[in-house]
Order: sequence, then structure tokens, then C-alpha cells
Amino acid sequence: MYKLFSIVFILILSSIGYQSLNAEVQSHKQVTGVHPGRAIYDENCLTCHQADGKGVPGMNPPIVKTDWVLGDKTRLINVILKGLKTPVNINGQTYHNPMPSHAFLSDADIANVLTYIRSSFGNKASAVTAEEVKMVRAVK
Repeated sequence: MYKLFSIVFILILSSIGYQSLNAEVQSHKQVTGVHPGRAIYDENCLTCHQADGKGVPGMNPPIVKTDWVLGDKTRLINVILKGLKTPVNINGQTYHNPMPSHAFLSDADIANVLTYIRSSFGNKASAVTAEEVKMVRAVK
């Protein structure tokens, strides 16, 4: 039943505007105590980026207060959709572990997990919408 609720909730989230998305996410958090992107993070991101978002030095970058997370949404969405195959420098440290594409996730799932990341671990950035993900995915 929870899975059905989650799917319906994600579909609703993907069809509403940016301001409403934030309100709906906050409402979901209040009702369930869990951000809708948390389960997606736990299943797909936690192993590399860790429970605290600090990553693994030299291998997997942090997602705590970095320009990659707090900055350009398009770049961040592309990281999820296309992965990273070359070393990346974040906050003065190079990370070598490649990140696989997560393009198998739905637009709503990507929006939810990126919104979770951008609003957790001490991060304070705007939500990502399913429509934004859809537009980035459409660009080859």
C-alpha cells in the first residue's frame, strides 16, 4: 500500500509547480516523517556518498555544501542521467571513482532524490522538479 501511495504521490508531485512542490514535500515529511527522496537516496546513493553525505575521500565526492549540489541544476541532473567517468575536482580534492548513470530512475524519482540532497546534509537549495529533469533528459 505504501508503494502505491508513493507512486501516486510522485505522480502528483511531478504535475505541480515549483512552489507547490516544496509545500507538498514539506507536507509529506510532516505526515510520514520522511522526505520522498530519502528512500531513493538510501537505495541508490548511500553506499558511495554515505549516510552523512560526506562521501569517501579520494573516491566518492561529498554532497555536502558543494557547488555541484547547490549550483547549476542542469549539471546536477546530468550527473544523475549520464554519470561521471573521469576524475572530478570538488572543493579542491580530486575524486576518482566513476559514477554510473542512473537514467533508469523516473523523472519524478530523480527530482525527489535531488531535492532531498539539495535540502539535506546542511544544504539549503531550491527543489528540483520532474519537469526540469524531463527537459534535461530530452537534450541529447
